Amino acid sequence: MRIIKLDAIDSTNNYLRELSALESLLDYTVVVAEKQTQGRGQMGAVWDSEPSKNLTFSVFKNISGLNLEASYSISMITALAILKSLQDLAIPKLSIKWPNDILSEDKKICGILIENVIKEASLNASILGVGLNVNQRVFKNLPRASSLKLLSGKNYILDEVLISIVENLKQYFHIYETGNFDVLKEAYVANLFRINKPSTFKDQSGLMFSGFISGISNTGNLQVLIEDNITKEFDLKEITLMY
Repeated sequence: MRIIKLDAIDSTNNYLRELSALESLLDYTVVVAEKQTQGRGQMGAVWDSEPSKNLTFSVFKNISGLNLEASYSISMITALAILKSLQDLAIPKLSIKWPNDILSEDKKICGILIENVIKEASLNASILGVGLNVNQRVFKNLPRASSLKLLSGKNYILDEVLISIVENLKQYFHIYETGNFDVLKEAYVANLFRINKPSTFKDQSGLMFSGFISGISNTGNLQVLIEDNITKEFDLKEITLMY
């Protein structure tokens, strides 16, 4: 496993993407930074992390041959790998908030940003960006943020947590590559935040409505059971779960 350690960088995803354009990278090449100056989350959100307290890293994975419609599998695999590592650390009440935030109860402890490299209309590689709150104790103006330290009272060795996540990534990609997509999807849905519970959502126009998260489609859309026993599908830009 090749691990590139940086003191500071704008974004580990950007660094790894640029590196992959310059040289042929082995699967699971990792770039980890003590500090990210422009860390990013889903939908352009900023990922703010205290230097040297948390894990901000990106992992390279060759996914050539995978069709574009299957790209959501990469996000699902990454979320499951991180969830498994945190379960092994006995972090309580874990779930995956669609599409791939990791929560403990209703507190966010990890964000994931997947960026795919596409060549000739096919997926070529994937950059798996992860921001995991580990030893940070104070989150200013972020009432829904937490960390492994706050949840367990323990300090963690960052390298050990990192290696655990990468090893679990290897295991879950192996499950996928041997044709067991349904096994992964079942595990993912079983761990979804608020699965089969009455929830409130907001659509693109700001309209609030109620429903039950019932699952995900094979392309990663959220399936919500609404009134009159109708199930509708939504992509990331169409719906926000209010909690």
